Amino acid sequence: MHRLWLIFAQTVTVAVAILFVLTTLKPEWIGQRPAIVPLQEAPATASDDAHATGSFRDAARSALPSVVHIYTTQEIKMQRHPLFDDPIFRHFFGERPDSTPQRNSGLGSGVIVSPNGYILTNFHVIEGAADIQISLNDGKTYKAKVVGSDPESDLAILQIKADKLPAITFGQMDNLRVGDVVLAIGNPFGVGQTVTMGIVSALGRSHLGINTFENFIQTDAAINPGNSGGALVDVHGNLVGINTAIYSRTGGSLGIGFAIPVSSARSIMEQIIRNGAVTRGWIGVEAQEITPELAESFGLPDTEGALIAGVVRGSPADSSGVKPGDVLLAVNGKAVKDPQVMLDLIAALTPEERAAFRLRRDKSIVELNIRIGKRPALRVERE
Repeated sequence: MHRLWLIFAQTVTVAVAILFVLTTLKPEWIGQRPAIVPLQEAPATASDDAHATGSFRDAARSALPSVVHIYTTQEIKMQRHPLFDDPIFRHFFGERPDSTPQRNSGLGSGVIVSPNGYILTNFHVIEGAADIQISLNDGKTYKAKVVGSDPESDLAILQIKADKLPAITFGQMDNLRVGDVVLAIGNPFGVGQTVTMGIVSALGRSHLGINTFENFIQTDAAINPGNSGGALVDVHGNLVGINTAIYSRTGGSLGIGFAIPVSSARSIMEQIIRNGAVTRGWIGVEAQEITPELAESFGLPDTEGALIAGVVRGSPADSSGVKPGDVLLAVNGKAVKDPQVMLDLIAALTPEERAAFRLRRDKSIVELNIRIGKRPALRVERE
């Protein structure tokens, strides 16, 4: 009896061991499934309007309808070969017709600034265009006309025959700081409306040689060809700049993009809509930066100011006694740090008004009261 009990106990022990091994290593052999590790899932939002942490969907949704695609066509007339006008050539070969003009297409972006069809964009987007087509966010296309442009700031105003358009909300430059998140909206490479994100890398960028008047917002939000004229908006979807240029060695974005501040764009836009052009002050001088070498050569105490290198004959500066070699120190009490600041200060003056100019001539300070003239329009050379 004791022997039978021993055999039974051994059999049960072996069976339990086999069952344990199968349950652990091959549960499917005995019809069991492995336990599922519980996963944590985010709760489904009640609607698409719910706020998403870290998302800028509301800003994009607000601004996207106000950004348009701009398609331009330029007619390039081929030059007639001089041989065609030679009498001997015409005698043997007859009259040769003028070459058929070639057409060149371009693209860019723009921003709807009023419900009645005004659109703000870059001048270089529509420069020389024979035909301009505007494609809205909803797919509708309109033919646009140029209301006016300002090549020196690279801005232009277009208008389409439409109303109740989704105009963008203008932001405040006073609230913009380095490090703020911004979104760039446009039509890069013609792929369609695109939103990129970055931060404000710097403010007041100038001396870049892009425009005559420069006061750029620098951003690392991706800006590529086709983004020009598009919107740079803040996290609320308000317009803070017009995307204008990039620094690139390849033609693509390297994280250094430039936008015209909304404060400058708005002032220029209002002048163009009201007067058809932008009026700036002018006195007729050519200035250059004062380097340490120049300061030593002219015996100047520092490099502050703008060295007057030339004076236009018959200009307001010439009539008031400004001479080459003078150093302009201040305009209406505002310090002139360099030629760019001088240009901006004079341009902001109203033609026909008088302004106080402070200059250094040799070792003395000269105070002049100059009647401001109107800055001549920039002539744009086209090939």
